Amino acid sequence: MGATDQSQLCGTTAWPLRRAVGLARSCHPGPVVAVTSLATALAVSAGLGGARCALIGAAVLAGQLSVGWCNDAFDAQRDAAVGRRGKPVADGAVSRSAVWAAAFAALLLCVPLSLACGLLAGMVHLAAVVAAWLYNLKLKATALSWLPYVVGFGGLPAVVALSLPGHPWPAWWAVTAGALLGVAAHLGDVLPDIGDDLKTGLRGLPHRLGVTGTRLLLPVPLVAATAVLVLAPAGPPSAWGAATLAAAPLTALAGLALGRYWRKAALAGTVAVAAADLTLLLVRGTALA
Repeated sequence: MGATDQSQLCGTTAWPLRRAVGLARSCHPGPVVAVTSLATALAVSAGLGGARCALIGAAVLAGQLSVGWCNDAFDAQRDAAVGRRGKPVADGAVSRSAVWAAAFAALLLCVPLSLACGLLAGMVHLAAVVAAWLYNLKLKATALSWLPYVVGFGGLPAVVALSLPGHPWPAWWAVTAGALLGVAAHLGDVLPDIGDDLKTGLRGLPHRLGVTGTRLLLPVPLVAATAVLVLAPAGPPSAWGAATLAAAPLTALAGLALGRYWRKAALAGTVAVAAADLTLLLVRGTALA
């Protein structure tokens, strides 16, 4: 009897833990951490105080959590249909209703946190979050699938700049570079799943281009972002900037050339260029406005 009771107790304890882990995994933790860290680092590089940096980080975190949970809850049936592994809702690790509830709770929390950064900064951030929700619910299956990424990544420098004292408008080159990186992020994010997505009827921009077309296009916005970040700000390019600009197309082309031997070579090349671009953006943080 005691063994049975212990077993039941273990089962009762294990279920909430499994649900919590499933909920954490279903938020797309990689992109959540990456985007939140980028926004916070950009705020620090722009010279904002610790409290303001933390506030921007919290607002972006809430927004990203809402977007990630919305994505997994909405795509649960599609993920199950193609047998996509590692999806907690489709795998039954957490219920769809629980993930939807978490998504809406994070979205509601995002509103006051965003507006606390300032009215204009908050409105820009909320517009980016709404665009990401529209991507999940509709636009990812259309030729405009790239647009929410442009709004989201292009909006990050704007949110930081508008949070500065006096709420200055962001430099055009920072927004442009962010938007170009957003296009690259969209292409790179969808590329591995194009085959499965087509089986479920998705027809976003990468699906229309196909695997080869997407792989060939992927380096273009990254190299363009590098050129904008190096050449557009006032003053001569730094040695690091000039070296990055020279290396970006070579790295991207090397990734494409090695693609026949390693399936992820093109993506690896673009990630390397993206990392250099993000470093340039952070270095230019004090000139965002």
